[in-house]
Amino acid sequence: MTTFERDAKTLELPWPFTGREDELELVRRSVAGGRQGMVVTGPAGRGKTRLVTEAVHGTDCARVAGTPGTGGLPFAAFAHLLPEAVSLHRAVQLLSSVRLLLVDDAHLLDDVSAALVHQLAVHGRTRLLVVATDGARVPDAISRLWTGELLPRLALEPLPREETAQLLAAGAGGPEALTVNRLHRLCRGDLRLLRELVDAVRERGPLHRAPGSAEWAWRGPVPVTATVRERAASLLDRTGRGERETLDRLAFSEPLPGDADTLDLGALEVLEVDGLVHVDEQGAARLADPLHGPVLRAVAGRLRARRLARTPDSCAAALESETATLNRAIAGTDVRAVPAPVGEWLVDECSGVPARHAAVRARFARLRGELREAAAWAAEGLRSDPDDPACHLELGLAAAQSGETAYAVSPPGAATDDRREPSSTTEPRGARRTVTPTGSAGPGGSADSGEGAHGSAATWWAAARGDLDAALRTVGEEPYDAVRLGAPERAVGLLNGVFAAHAEALAGGDGPALDRAARTLEERGFLLFAAEAYAQAVGAHRDPSAARTSRTRAVALARRCQGARTPALSGLVLGELTVRQRQIVTLAAAGLSNRQIAERLTLSVRTVGNHLYSAYARLGASDRDALPCLVELPEAQPA
Repeated sequence: MTTFERDAKTLELPWPFTGREDELELVRRSVAGGRQGMVVTGPAGRGKTRLVTEAVHGTDCARVAGTPGTGGLPFAAFAHLLPEAVSLHRAVQLLSSVRLLLVDDAHLLDDVSAALVHQLAVHGRTRLLVVATDGARVPDAISRLWTGELLPRLALEPLPREETAQLLAAGAGGPEALTVNRLHRLCRGDLRLLRELVDAVRERGPLHRAPGSAEWAWRGPVPVTATVRERAASLLDRTGRGERETLDRLAFSEPLPGDADTLDLGALEVLEVDGLVHVDEQGAARLADPLHGPVLRAVAGRLRARRLARTPDSCAAALESETATLNRAIAGTDVRAVPAPVGEWLVDECSGVPARHAAVRARFARLRGELREAAAWAAEGLRSDPDDPACHLELGLAAAQSGETAYAVSPPGAATDDRREPSSTTEPRGARRTVTPTGSAGPGGSADSGEGAHGSAATWWAAARGDLDAALRTVGEEPYDAVRLGAPERAVGLLNGVFAAHAEALAGGDGPALDRAARTLEERGFLLFAAEAYAQAVGAHRDPSAARTSRTRAVALARRCQGARTPALSGLVLGELTVRQRQIVTLAAAGLSNRQIAERLTLSVRTVGNHLYSAYARLGASDRDALPCLVELPEAQPA
């Protein structure tokens, strides 16, 4: 493996603003036209200040901020805007001429400054953007801004996993999917912690290139940084009788829960009341915060770790149970997320994941439309068994359905022509499949590669090359592939349930029925299939309004499918951009620099850069190198 070295210059630069498109638009609208502004709240580290700063970029905005230790100084935050010894009445008069006022860390304002902000909201002549942190004591005058309905309140939710991945790709050089999942799980929306963890693991390592990829992977212990210690302070400072021993035992029992009956019940009760431990109805106890276990293990010391540590072998039965649970979900055509912490723990601890489990995890992720995650799980399995055919198959299918043509889809030893020899695990030719077969949707098949799976690999390999005729010629044992590729007549009588409904609706050109099938697919966790069904409904609807709705839903789901590039989605890519973004993206894909685009469109270079960053987020691209794969270039290439 290749170990990364720290790039100090890169890490010192601020990460670009990524994601939060809907929230950004809400904040921008709140200070536009005749509106009075907005209050933005959320826990520390969630990105509140970065969001409002992005929203007011380029506007004429005055800024103030509360600071610790100034609570007894009247108008401390407004010292640069107001004269000395000013009254509240006079301060309101002076600031009423300010068009837009951004008040950051409003929970730290002194009471007189808080009253001033409240009075400005009452008078309504100054548009206000007020930022306050949840969990801190907020002056009454500030909390009355939203409880008294003077200003609307935006409670900032944690950054979704998809947008966390975009942020990491833009600011941290592209971690692989399982590393993204781990960081998202540990940070729980704390972007300050996210940035600090990334910096720490890049500095201290070891980081490795993911197999067959330019992405980096993080395995091993969590670095105990200043922010990590701050987040875990309520845990590390426990001094009650038996509390630390109980916490350590729970930390080292992970990924399995601890048996509450074997722990110090008095200490456990206190820890549960304080929200540090969760005990379920079966008496199984876990640490409440996913960050706490890794932190306790990291600071435990060698002797304590040796006494308490769990070995991978002790998790074998639980891992088999997880594998069986995932297979049942696939067979039951319901791939909504299920807890599977043992496999994740083995990856995080760098203990190695059996190829059989990794292949099932990859299949489950692929059916959910999580293509990068599917590829990452398959790659983990190949670290344990480089020749595992099921992992090779899953890696190839994930790559092909992402539009990549550089990976040979067929597993080692498979024939190179479209008619592949069946493996020993092939199902009998006469066996009727009740839903979609192994290679396409998984239900009814095992994780082993069979003839049908090989056929599906050939189908998607041809589709990735853009040869739909060849792709359809290889459809045989995998009838749902034909539906996804727009030829539902080939699947007549071969599918059941929602997959049959999808085929029938597409064959009949029934837009509303395609929408219904898409909704059911989405409810069951098949996000990529749902996106494709909505995309197919766009052309089937006679009502333009219904077509636009289907298109919006298709785009929203496709953006959650980690770079999926299937034929059904090909017409959706540029349509989700604004007209200006489409212009800029097309020129960038053709090879023009930001300066050349700015000169051609009479824009500033900075405006071009901002549009490109927004477009990257919408398209799921990390940089301009990915754009030629996402857009159609103009017929006449620019000089």
